[in-house]
Amino acid sequence: MSDRDDDDNKDKLRSAEWFGRQDSYGFIYRSWMKNQGHTADMFQGKPVIGICNTWSELTPCNGHLRMLADHVRRGVYAAGGFPLEFPVTSLGESNMRPTTMLFRNLVSMDVEASIRSNPLDGVVLLVGCDKTTPASLMGAASVDLPTILVSGGPMLSGRWKGRQIGSGTDVIRFKEAVRAGEMSVDEFMSAEAAMSRSAGSCMTMGTASTMASLCEGLGIALPENGAIPAVDARRQALAFEAGRRAVAMVREKQRMSDVLTRAAFLNAVRLNAALGGSTNAVVHLLALAGRLGVQFTLDDFDAAGRDIPCLANLMPSGKYLMEDFFHAGGVPAVLAEISDRLDLSATTVTGRTLGAVIGGAEVHDRDVIFPLDTPFKPAGGIAVLRGNLAPDGAVIKPSAATENLMVHRGRALVFDGPDDLKARIEDPDLDVDETTVLVLRNCGPKGYPGMAEIGNLPIPRVMLEKGVLDMVRISDARMSGTAYGTVVLHVAPEAAAGGPLALVETGDMIELDVPGRRLHLDIAEDELERRRARLAPFVSPYGRGWERLYVEHVQQADTGADLDFLVGGSGDYVPRVSH
Repeated sequence: MSDRDDDDNKDKLRSAEWFGRQDSYGFIYRSWMKNQGHTADMFQGKPVIGICNTWSELTPCNGHLRMLADHVRRGVYAAGGFPLEFPVTSLGESNMRPTTMLFRNLVSMDVEASIRSNPLDGVVLLVGCDKTTPASLMGAASVDLPTILVSGGPMLSGRWKGRQIGSGTDVIRFKEAVRAGEMSVDEFMSAEAAMSRSAGSCMTMGTASTMASLCEGLGIALPENGAIPAVDARRQALAFEAGRRAVAMVREKQRMSDVLTRAAFLNAVRLNAALGGSTNAVVHLLALAGRLGVQFTLDDFDAAGRDIPCLANLMPSGKYLMEDFFHAGGVPAVLAEISDRLDLSATTVTGRTLGAVIGGAEVHDRDVIFPLDTPFKPAGGIAVLRGNLAPDGAVIKPSAATENLMVHRGRALVFDGPDDLKARIEDPDLDVDETTVLVLRNCGPKGYPGMAEIGNLPIPRVMLEKGVLDMVRISDARMSGTAYGTVVLHVAPEAAAGGPLALVETGDMIELDVPGRRLHLDIAEDELERRRARLAPFVSPYGRGWERLYVEHVQQADTGADLDFLVGGSGDYVPRVSH
């Protein structure tokens, strides 16, 4: 190919490999598309923007995305682009069993294949319920086209008996109140309809709102993406602007990798700390960085977020909900509060730097968003713990924990998986007291499989009846971003991978030291080796399908629980035509 050919092709749209051909293939691509009513001028050099939609009626949080896609479409048309919507597998945490995390990597493969194999120049990702956000980002990152993300937004605040109630967080509180005899079953049921009263995702700072907010910190979403309520007209306007901006990004050749740099990930870690965001952000950001080949590790969560206090008074760490957060200034206001801790030169999908994006942000309610010098809670980041019980790391969310349990020593009470937990946790004769450390294992990426959100073990009934509301809990599982308590999660390696958690026995002493970042099993090394020699190897019950592929290839939590063969992007190459 001559230098002149290179010059001719450098500004060529990717979609031209399909629609710009003057041969039988071009005839097929254009002719079949025209059966949907598309006119000839749509195929004449307009940027083709894919609207990647995770809409599904089985995913309540994403049930309104079909309507939101129409606003994206209008924005694409307004900018002179050609919008084409396509579906991908959706993940709804409220309905799917055993856990949507089992399918996050599968959806990422669906997104990657759909983008790569089709005539797309840029992409708008429509997401909502929490795993659809990382899954879509991971898949799109592996192709690395100009990409912008639009979240569906949180539900309106729940209201019951004159007070606000929040998704997930109050479900947990109500459930424990019923178990303790402090709330009737009838009251529990009456709160049900009052909690989820509009379209949208959880209105607490759970994983859905955390990831939607962190996308602002990453620069991959427009300002206000994190907090505008789902039913607010400004959410529709944001979708319109995203469609319009996607066309401009194609023309400017701004790829995902131009936005999602190491600086962007460190900014997101600091934002997560200030928000008191979900521990699930750890596995999602690590996996996303892995797809891009960005140097970013578990230790970066501790190092970058350690000196950032929690500024957001939001459930589960506080009392307010996402609607209040939006009216208080939302994510831009929090970013402005911690601006001196951020890399403000990081680029965003707006085409401007992060510093320029948050330049005029203001806080409108200091009871919702606190100042940096007088924060809501002093500890906001994710603490990464290490020791002989978690040699590759474990995490805890200090803002959601009980302060006097952050340094603790107690004897272990071990549960060998969710069935064992369910069978014994209500036992009135359970040998437990307030100093006991509850240990749940075989619930990690391989062991469950999928690393379900069951790490916040219920407090044993006998302890609830004594008024004990929190205990130290340790597992290789995850917990919902709406949950709270002194809960150590993501212990790596997990028990099913032969990690030390598999060696713990009931009665062993465990030491937790969050300030010292230490998690220690007080057992001699030679005794641990004897136990390891007796340990039966993990045998997966799955012999076919996705579950088998997942168990055979999933990595551990400390690197994001992605599949090993998906790590590292492969770019936007155009698949060859059939012959």
